[in-house]
Amino acid sequence: MNIRTLGKSATAAALTLGVLFAAAPAQAAAPRDTAQATAQAAAQATGLDRQALRQSLNAVHEAGMYGIYSAVRDGAQDWRGASGVADVDNRRPVHSGMSHRVGSITKTFTAVAVLQQVARGTIELDAPIGRYLPDLVPGERGEKITVRMLLNHTSHIADHVGPAFPSLLQGTFESLDDNRFRTFTREELVRMGLDAAPTGEPGATPGIYSNTNYLLAGLLLEKVTGENAERHITRNVIRKAGLRHTSFPRTPHIPGPHSKAYESMFGYIDPPKDYSVYNMSWISTAGAVVSTMDDINRFYRVLLRGELLGPAELAEMQKTVPVLGVSPSYGLGIYASDLPCGRFWGHSGSVFGMGTDSYTSEDGNRQLSMGVNRTKYQSLDENGLPVMSPIDQATIEYLALGLCGMSMPRAKAAQPSFTPFAVDRLSVKR
Repeated sequence: MNIRTLGKSATAAALTLGVLFAAAPAQAAAPRDTAQATAQAAAQATGLDRQALRQSLNAVHEAGMYGIYSAVRDGAQDWRGASGVADVDNRRPVHSGMSHRVGSITKTFTAVAVLQQVARGTIELDAPIGRYLPDLVPGERGEKITVRMLLNHTSHIADHVGPAFPSLLQGTFESLDDNRFRTFTREELVRMGLDAAPTGEPGATPGIYSNTNYLLAGLLLEKVTGENAERHITRNVIRKAGLRHTSFPRTPHIPGPHSKAYESMFGYIDPPKDYSVYNMSWISTAGAVVSTMDDINRFYRVLLRGELLGPAELAEMQKTVPVLGVSPSYGLGIYASDLPCGRFWGHSGSVFGMGTDSYTSEDGNRQLSMGVNRTKYQSLDENGLPVMSPIDQATIEYLALGLCGMSMPRAKAAQPSFTPFAVDRLSVKR
């Protein structure tokens, strides 16, 4: 494989479904008059059309996705659905309650834990990270990069994922298999990011998305709390939110009933390969959480309703900056998507073979979370950029129906060119 091609595809893969669904009908994002506002309110107030949701979810599978499962909620109404197979060999079906690697949705959990410490006074958002971790981020860099810059991706520390999987730099994928059971430490991964060239000056916007930021956030939590970051997040965020099927797995296996996880790597892994059994230490507090679609909906609902953070900390979380390849409105571990029916908060994530998207309206009433078991299924064009596939088009249509109660003509859905479910992109040389 050509390094330049992989680099370009990785850049495109950073663009998430929510950002570009918002971009497709951008003209409708902000109502211009009362009539338009009334029409949009009516679209969101239509409730859940269960038959239409089922048909739309089936369309994603029929377009080529192996398996998809989702939970949709509108006030007191909720709907759960699944379509396709969890195992392409034995044709075992997926179901809506399956455990799933949710990737970068983990970042919201980690950010909440950090902001809880901000409320307690043990962390200052605008304090330099060098104050807390002087040995890891020493000198001028440690003084310039603040805690806030880690959480909103304006630190400009490079992503560690490419160096952690070095064969990617030679255009092959052996390191995905070589590291399947390897245990990385957060410190060694952070040093990989710090040793790479910075992507800009600390604090500069737009930010550049980097998983390394959230490994540093995990180390920060350990420094100020004196305990393992995953255990701390489990007790203070996961349990406090009342999540019963959410965890940081202690082994390479996904706990509970789950699908396999098929990685296509834009056609370079053909047929797609299962990576459901994997040591997730390579992404830890940036992306290792396993959850269900119901649990993720509950998490964002209680978060936005102020049950995990105080008003001041939640307001800080929702102060946004533009972050290239992720969102023009990225906060602290959460981002905003302006859809035709209003503003939604959430996050996306993708690890090898599994992708997730989650969206919650500002009042917590309208929600959609969805997981898929095949990633980087697109082909690449002559410039090495992913070509929008029928799966992408069908997924946008499902999202429009689930969140806004409205259909989107396929012509509109096909306007943007993007890769869903791919926040945890591979960072390789360009």
